[in-house]
Amino acid sequence: MAGTAAALLREPVLAERWSRPSALPDFSMGGLARHLAYQVTHTVIFLGAAPGRSAISVLEHFTGNTWVTSGVGSVDNIGIRRRSEQAAASITAEGLADAVDAALTELRAVVPAQPLDRIVDLGEWGLRVDDFLLTRVMELVVHVDDLAVSLSLPTPSMPAAATEATIHLLTSLAAWRHGSLNVMRALARQERAPTSIAAL
Repeated sequence: MAGTAAALLREPVLAERWSRPSALPDFSMGGLARHLAYQVTHTVIFLGAAPGRSAISVLEHFTGNTWVTSGVGSVDNIGIRRRSEQAAASITAEGLADAVDAALTELRAVVPAQPLDRIVDLGEWGLRVDDFLLTRVMELVVHVDDLAVSLSLPTPSMPAAATEATIHLLTSLAAWRHGSLNVMRALARQERAPTSIAAL
């Protein structure tokens, strides 16, 4: 999945539209690209740090983060966008793509070497390495689509394992936010479907 993101970041149109608005509110093309790239580059940093001591579930990781339910105008989400915009202002599209390629090369060696019981330290809590990588895959799947749409490009074909894992995770989050019955109705009974079952 990271390879798909890396290829999208090499699209010439990204450099041409770097400062233009993206399809996401208050996100430039460059800011969105930087946020996408972060999922790869910072995975190297997290996996290179000392292991954590205890882990929570991946669902707890999201339900314990206020940005999940606070809306795009919340302080948390504004902060995410601002940090990405600031980072994008100090790098070019080519430089960002180079950084992602370098990180991806490192990850191809680092990820398979991770012990199955490794806990990735995220500060206030930790995640088992497979759960941590799942959170990155979900971010990559969602934001590859965001960036492709922003650039008026077809969304790239993504690995089935990545999209299936993302759908499973988002469905679990949607059930937590809206209730299992509403998710079931949205998927199976259009006439009784709620207005939204958005997970994020």
